[in-house]
Amino acid sequence: MIQPNKHTGITCMLLFYTESMINGIQIEICIGNVEDAVKASKYPIDRIELNCALELGGLSPGIETLKYLKEHIETPICVMCRPRGGDFCYNETEYEVMYKEAEEMLENGADGIVFGYLKEDRTIDEAQTKKMVELIHSYGREAVFHKAFDETEDLEDSVQRLIDLKIDRILTSGKAPSAKILEGCEVLRPLQEKYGDKIQFLPGGGVKSSNASDVLKISGCRQIHMTAKRQNPGGYFELDERELEDILRNIEAM
Repeated sequence: MIQPNKHTGITCMLLFYTESMINGIQIEICIGNVEDAVKASKYPIDRIELNCALELGGLSPGIETLKYLKEHIETPICVMCRPRGGDFCYNETEYEVMYKEAEEMLENGADGIVFGYLKEDRTIDEAQTKKMVELIHSYGREAVFHKAFDETEDLEDSVQRLIDLKIDRILTSGKAPSAKILEGCEVLRPLQEKYGDKIQFLPGGGVKSSNASDVLKISGCRQIHMTAKRQNPGGYFELDERELEDILRNIEAM
């Protein structure tokens, strides 16, 4: 059971949920450190995307972070596999390291791997993506293509390629910057309607308590990705529990 958050001063409505999914919506939260992951696991969250360095858009976390969380929480964890900030065009050494990194994460209980590989012409790097998907699926886990997808020129062509490559889920804002995610959801909706039975679409990037319900309504998707973050005085991003609670309340009220 979810305990009331001490910062709210009221009994949290989430106390009454016995299942994670709210209104049939799968809820994923992007987390950048071990302490926040433990906090988030106390809420009706269906999945954690585990990263580090959210200030750089999210990089691969340390293996000991994953090991600790798998021992202490039950929430499924998909792990980011990204060695650096910047673009998503990698050299052979980087590909080799990411493959080995993903393998180690899978060996230690990762429920999925989140990654994205592009060529210099901003099309999907199909050869490397296929290799990674085959590795992930050999463990029976989920292959998730992150927002590198939004960097491609032709989203529909990219969707078709990712379906052929057997990607399970795409994280996307429909090419929109975070401040305009609702516009991106207008782009995402026809893709969801046309291909949603073949691949999952996960809207994310700019989701807030003020727009979460609209993101779901406009996109037509039944899952959502958020960070619910604030900047710590130390300069890094941390979980804002009050914002998370507000987002969950708004989804519950749909």
